Amino acid sequence: MSKPAFIITIDTEGDNLWQNHDRISTKNTHYLPRFQALCEKYAFKPVYLTNYEMAIDPDYVAFARDVIARETGEIGMHLHAWNSPPLEPLTDDDWRHKPYLIEYPAEHIRSKVEFMTHLLEETFQTKMLSHRAGRWAFNEYYAALLIEFGYVVDCSVTPKVNWQYSPGNPKGSGGTNYTDFPEQSYFIDERNIAKKGNSPLLEVPMTIQYKHSAVMNAFKQGYDRLRGKRRSPSVHWLRPSGGNVEMMKRVAQKSLDEGHDYVEFMLHSSEFMPGGSPTFSTEQHIETLYQDLEQLFSWLSKRTVGKTLAEYYRDKVAKK
Repeated sequence: MSKPAFIITIDTEGDNLWQNHDRISTKNTHYLPRFQALCEKYAFKPVYLTNYEMAIDPDYVAFARDVIARETGEIGMHLHAWNSPPLEPLTDDDWRHKPYLIEYPAEHIRSKVEFMTHLLEETFQTKMLSHRAGRWAFNEYYAALLIEFGYVVDCSVTPKVNWQYSPGNPKGSGGTNYTDFPEQSYFIDERNIAKKGNSPLLEVPMTIQYKHSAVMNAFKQGYDRLRGKRRSPSVHWLRPSGGNVEMMKRVAQKSLDEGHDYVEFMLHSSEFMPGGSPTFSTEQHIETLYQDLEQLFSWLSKRTVGKTLAEYYRDKVAKK
């Protein structure tokens, strides 16, 4: 029996977009080689899901082309609607509100997906096969566009998480509710992306586990409702937050114990740079991050095999 896959996904985007609402820099590009080297040490192949500002950064382009040439990773598409051309304002301040792509008119969604796909394919001279939506916002129309433009795998679904509580357009209804979506990979139903179907687009949901038991979650949500608060049950992701390596191991192990044939890790490219995110603001935070990654990757190397999203997709197709 083959080992489960370990899929590393990196949302590859500008520096500290949590706080920078009026400008975008891409200095984190220069911190990616260290992470790439760590991945290669364990024969893991990261997927750099790349957005607009990174795709036009010459240093990132050189880095990514080298990864492609050496077949040590994959470049996919990531789209932040508020700064990805063609620009069509949706709110009074898109850079501050960061509206979801799915909140834009259909023709604007299509033009942005088309522009980014062509930009990435022309820049890196390779077909874009993998994708993750900006701010995790996905719907049936978006999925249909991905299929039309030749994408075969998406990783936007975050099981157990309801993004409707996170606003984009102040006049909108928030992001996508993934509460009842599958936890394991599935070919989507184009008419309902929450269900398995026969489309050519494979969904590879993030590896996420509840923090508490079902009984405790029900109690907490009832208590929140009484206090007038709205939020999803607490969850743990396969994602570093500083000193949480044991928790990440538990999340991965629980998923493997449940029979998942992959575990999926994520981080933002800016989180490898001191000050590039609220979580890792100092050099010591970065060193702690790498200590955690070293332990996690060493542990996973005995239990999984590294694959890109496209490689995982090809394996799933071969087994159909």
